[in-house]
Amino acid sequence: MVRLAQGVYAFRGDTLDPHASIKFLQTRIPGLHIGGKSALALQGVRHNLSPREQLVLWGGGRSTLPDWFTTCFPARYVSAHLFDWPTGFPHTKSLTIPPGTADGLQVSVPERAILEMLYEVGTHQDIEEARNLFSGVRNLRKDMLGRLLVCCTSVKTVRLLLTWGRETELIKVDDLLGQYDIPVGSNRRWITRLKDGTLLTLNP
Repeated sequence: MVRLAQGVYAFRGDTLDPHASIKFLQTRIPGLHIGGKSALALQGVRHNLSPREQLVLWGGGRSTLPDWFTTCFPARYVSAHLFDWPTGFPHTKSLTIPPGTADGLQVSVPERAILEMLYEVGTHQDIEEARNLFSGVRNLRKDMLGRLLVCCTSVKTVRLLLTWGRETELIKVDDLLGQYDIPVGSNRRWITRLKDGTLLTLNP
């Protein structure tokens, strides 16, 4: 046996499996799941995916991925408070186990994964790649997307999804706005300069 960390061991010579390792970490980190573009990739939405693509893992609070895990698998952990979950709609309803993955592995459904990815645009997520991935998503469920947008805490994320939804015609934005009380912020434009210097402007 090889000691990886306190209370964590592996058989000598074994190759760690990323999904099995994440399942183990789910018992240690509340709310841990594969999110953002990593969740989209597991559900068939990819764009120039490299063999050593960094795993994007989301969790329910501040935490740190253990060294033994990040040494084996390039990964980063996101703990942003992106949703205020309402009574009767627990966050687990927006998680799934994609076919072909380990039983019990928690992965964001496409509607949630899209919002997690858009939240990171301008920081950890390149805007051009995000737009290409967004354009590759099909058959988003209106009810799931609407309910997630209602409890989304990021105006940038909401506006970016609605803007690209209109531009690509992948989402019936007017229907969503008519049926759900979606937080789009004030009636003023939302402007920010992204990490690469690009100026992002989103209308209300």
